[in-house]
Amino acid sequence: MWKRFSHKSLIFCKLVKRGNFIMVDLNCDMGEGFGIYSFADDEEIMPFIDAANVACGFHASDPNTMRKTVELAKKYNVKVGSHPAYPDLVGFGRRPMKMKREEIKNLVMYQTGAIKAFLDEFGMPLNHIKPHGSLYGVSAKEEDVAHGIADAAEIFNVGIFGMVNTFHEKVYKERGVKFYGEFYSDLEYDETGYLVIAKGRNKYYPTDRAVERCLRAMNENKVETVQGNDVVVGCETICVHSDTPNAVEILKALREKISSDKKIPQKTSNGNHTKMPYIVDKK
Repeated sequence: MWKRFSHKSLIFCKLVKRGNFIMVDLNCDMGEGFGIYSFADDEEIMPFIDAANVACGFHASDPNTMRKTVELAKKYNVKVGSHPAYPDLVGFGRRPMKMKREEIKNLVMYQTGAIKAFLDEFGMPLNHIKPHGSLYGVSAKEEDVAHGIADAAEIFNVGIFGMVNTFHEKVYKERGVKFYGEFYSDLEYDETGYLVIAKGRNKYYPTDRAVERCLRAMNENKVETVQGNDVVVGCETICVHSDTPNAVEILKALREKISSDKKIPQKTSNGNHTKMPYIVDKK
């Protein structure tokens, strides 16, 4: 029987410290179009993120979309990780499936290997693995599924994005797989610390609220749930979903708040941006 782990026994968030500053990555799920169908404006988003989780064809994307997304990531100096999912194109990978540990390993290896082939072409390393949708949620609650993902991560020698105080953290850390505690800027959390997943495309999320929650997660490792209580969260990396209608607005606001002494680059006619570092002064 799965149970949530005591926060007293775990380290919630290891932020990269440089003097009096804390640095946190922004990540986004990318390349989730399919064929002639677009999903989000990846090029508009790409300049404001540090890591792209690229769909690998099982919940969204196709070979041409994958290649284009990797090419954009290289253009904007963005790290790339795989975003593997259950084989569920119709349900966008949001429907759980019963699969054995070896099947999960093969599933993640197959998809990650596909995106790595495109990365190899562009001379880019595979940075991480971030499971998508139900694969992410099920692996937080079912130890065997988490082990299956870790089995694949060990083959590629990369870390995994996930939620603290779940089997993500427990399994990956016990096995020596790098674990990145992730916080979601544009999704609500329930009283148990799990995400409230939208049906269909994400809805507009108030920018001010998204930024406020991120800053609190960074400084306190806490977020208020939909029931009104606080739960502990990780915040080594912050996700802004590409299909949130105001994703670019949230990303710009986060950059401005986290690095208030910098200016956000304005979009030019050729789409070029200058990526900025961002820091929080803890003094």
